[in-house]
This record gives sequence, structure tokens and C-alpha cells, in this order.
Amino acid sequence: MQFYNLKTRSHVDVPDADIRKQKMVRKTKNGEQVRYALTANYSGTKLFKFVNEATYKSSNAKEA
Repeated sequence: MQFYNLKTRSHVDVPDADIRKQKMVRKTKNGEQVRYALTANYSGTKLFKFVNEATYKSSNAKEA
């Protein structure tokens, strides 16, 4: 899967075995906000890719 590395400002390809999925929930004054992300470590840099709920649920990655 392709991630964007902010440190090097380039796209990198990460093997599917190194990808984890993460669900982030935070409370706001109007309720809860849920964000879905795929994370990976690449050359010592933690990479995030925010995705929609359907992509998150269809991903075979392990939960972080």
C-alpha cells in the first residue's frame, strides 16, 4: 500500500504485512468524533493514512 512520508515528502510503498489499523475516538462538546487510520513503520518513521470507515473495515490488517 502506498503512504505519503511527510519527512521526505515522497510516496513510499509499504508491504501489507507491516500495516496496522487504528481507530481513534475523541469526545467533543457535540458527541464523539471517530477517525480511522492505517499506520505503518517505514525506515524508523511512523506513517499514517486516514481512511473512511468502509476501507477500515475491509482491511485485513491487524488492530494496533
